Amino acid sequence: MKNPSVYAPFALPLMMAQLTAASWETIMRRGLMMAQGSCSATEYHRMAAEKAAALHASAIALLSGRGQTAALAPFVSRARANARRLRRA
Repeated sequence: MKNPSVYAPFALPLMMAQLTAASWETIMRRGLMMAQGSCSATEYHRMAAEKAAALHASAIALLSGRGQTAALAPFVSRARANARRLRRA
């Protein structure tokens, strides 16, 4: 395995690209659900709750000095999980 520190300069741009792709997919799938009238109250609640949880985890990462990638990681992981979950639905 190659040294992970070699890829460190690309970590933040890669995470931003992953977040962008997963967010677009999630927005598209949820928008389609809304247009079809199949978006449940649970899904609407999840939309707000997941952002609050990601913001909380991100703030903790920033305040503890773990850096930009650690602050972005909660948003990336939740967006990617949503895209996978909605893809299956």
